Amino acid sequence: MKTIVIAGGNSGVGLQAARQILGEGHRVILLGRDSKKGEDALASFGAARSRAEFFPVDLSTHDGVRAAAGKLAERTDRIDGLIHSAAVFATKDVRTVDGLNLFFELSYLSRYHLTQLLLPQLLRSDRPRVVMLIATLKEVPKLDPRLFPYFEGFRFLTAVYQVNGACMYYADYLMKNYPKIFAGCVTPGFVRTGIFREAPWFLKAYVALTAPFRANSVETAAHNVVEAVLRGEGSSAYNWNKPGDFEHRFAITVDPAVQSAVMDASRAVTGA
Repeated sequence: MKTIVIAGGNSGVGLQAARQILGEGHRVILLGRDSKKGEDALASFGAARSRAEFFPVDLSTHDGVRAAAGKLAERTDRIDGLIHSAAVFATKDVRTVDGLNLFFELSYLSRYHLTQLLLPQLLRSDRPRVVMLIATLKEVPKLDPRLFPYFEGFRFLTAVYQVNGACMYYADYLMKNYPKIFAGCVTPGFVRTGIFREAPWFLKAYVALTAPFRANSVETAAHNVVEAVLRGEGSSAYNWNKPGDFEHRFAITVDPAVQSAVMDASRAVTGA
C-alpha cells in the first residue's frame, strides 16, 4: 500500500484524485485550509475512510508549509507520492504575510518549499513521485529570473507563464538532483473548482456560463494526475497537457543557468 500526500486534496481535482487512489487500495493524507471541507471529504470516502487522513494547514505562508511538513513528519516516515493541487487564480497583486505575491507563493513556491522539506520521507520510498498541477501549456515557458521571488510590478498575464513554468523547472531539478524521484506536471484543463475563488467577478461569471459546455469532468481532470503519481516513469520530467490522455506528453527541458537562478531564489526565500 502506497502513502500519497495531496496538497489541496479536500476539494476539486485533488479530492477526485484521492478517491481514485483510495479505489486502488492505497492510503491518502489530504492537506487543506478548510477543516469543514476536509471532514466532508473524509466522510465521502465510505469504507475507504480508514485509509484517509486530513490535516488543516495554510500552504500560502512559509510558516504554514513548515507546520504541514511537521505534521506529516510526525504521522509517517515514508511518502510514496506527493500531489500539488493547491493553487489560486489571483489576478491582483495580493501579498501574503511573507511579503510575496499570493499567486506565486501558493501556486509555485509552496510546492518547492513543501517538497524540499519532505525529501527525507520521499527518499525512503522505493520510487517516490512528485506531481504538480499546472495551466495548459504547449511548451516550457522562458523564465525571467529577475522576477523571482518578489514579482515587483506584478502582471498576472506575465506571472501565469512564469509561475507555471517554474513548476516545470522544479520538476526537472528534482529529477536531476534526486534520481530516485520521478517528477512531472499535469494539466487538468478547464474544470470548475475552487481555484477561481480569487478571480474577478466577470471571470467567475464566464466560468459559470461556459462550464456546462466546455469544462472537463473532475474524473477526466484527475486521470493523468493519478496515473502520474502511481505509475509515472521516465528518464526526464514530463508534462501531460491533454486531460484524460496519459500517452500525450512532452519532455521538460530547461535552460540550466536560468534554472539555477530560480532555484537559488526559491532556496533563499524559503530556507529550504
